[in-house]
Amino acid sequence: MARVFTKLGKQITIAVKESGSDPDGNARLRVLMQQARKENMPKENVERAIKRATAKDAADYKELIYEGYGPHGIAILVETATDNNMRTVANVRSYFNKYGGSLGTSGSLQFLFAHKCVFKITPKDGVNLEELELELIDFGVEEIEFDGEENVIFIYGEFQSYSAIQKYLEENGFEIHSAEFEWIPTDYKEITAEQKTSIEKLLEKFEEDEDVQNVFHNMKE
Repeated sequence: MARVFTKLGKQITIAVKESGSDPDGNARLRVLMQQARKENMPKENVERAIKRATAKDAADYKELIYEGYGPHGIAILVETATDNNMRTVANVRSYFNKYGGSLGTSGSLQFLFAHKCVFKITPKDGVNLEELELELIDFGVEEIEFDGEENVIFIYGEFQSYSAIQKYLEENGFEIHSAEFEWIPTDYKEITAEQKTSIEKLLEKFEEDEDVQNVFHNMKE
């Protein structure tokens, strides 16, 4: 829970720095505040993250992506939000090296992934998924999936279509649980159960680092 709050707090601070502290005029902040409520993030944490963006002595977070190969040739993208790039790159490099991988150069592996926006919403009564998908195609949506266990709909769209999709969902009364940008592999690499164990140790190490926001890989689950 603490890690989720830390991640959301940084995202809120970055969103405010980019487009201001008024949720009505900052679409990204509006969704993040909704997501914070869904995660039961205390109101004071949200307010602190917003104030941090305008404080003179506040940390200036930068969003950086690190790319490398993990054990057994698994491609890994590590998204970070950091106020100290030297610290973050040193940590990321050490994790790769310790667990049998190697840090690559910027842009060296991004071609193995597609950058997408992913919305998670609550289904509305009477809404047909096929009709919704057809309607959303004009807004840049490529795929819709229904998760019966969580009773939510996942919407996948082009990276640049984020604002148009969000606007449609809000104007049509859909409850947005989250709205993220994800790097989705264009092809997956098959590995054995034994190989998976060593890869997961590296992934867990990334997840433990407070500078790391998200980790994406092309390992077939």
